[in-house]
Amino acid sequence: MTSRNELKLSFSARSENEAFARIAVAAFVSQLDPTLEELNDLKTAVSEAVTNAIIHGYESDDTKLVDIEAIIDGDMVSIVVSDRGLGIEDVELARQPLYTSKPELERSGMGFTIMENFMDRFEVSSSAGGGTRVDMQKRIESKKALYN
Repeated sequence: MTSRNELKLSFSARSENEAFARIAVAAFVSQLDPTLEELNDLKTAVSEAVTNAIIHGYESDDTKLVDIEAIIDGDMVSIVVSDRGLGIEDVELARQPLYTSKPELERSGMGFTIMENFMDRFEVSSSAGGGTRVDMQKRIESKKALYN
């Protein structure tokens, strides 16, 4: 039998809330007893997605909200980070390693690449003026044997 558990968070698009988001998701996922590597991968991916929403989606307008939804279903963790900000005109270009729309802020342009490499599944949907949604999934291997 698999168990499903859900988390929903909305918080101000302030850079200091990035740590809160990372820790909240890590605490939620800890019930699966992930390895430190799995937990660090999840925390890093959430950090990157939230930072992108704040810096790129809202251009640091802290009156807006970033939303996170996390679902645990068996040994799979699904995380959605979304904003209702500026959106991305060309998602494929934005996903290219080292591409940044904000070189003046010394952004590395590796956020999407990091998220994609740390998660088992990664998708970005966005439209100019319509916000951005980042969908990620990761199987927690440390519990996998319990569900086989």
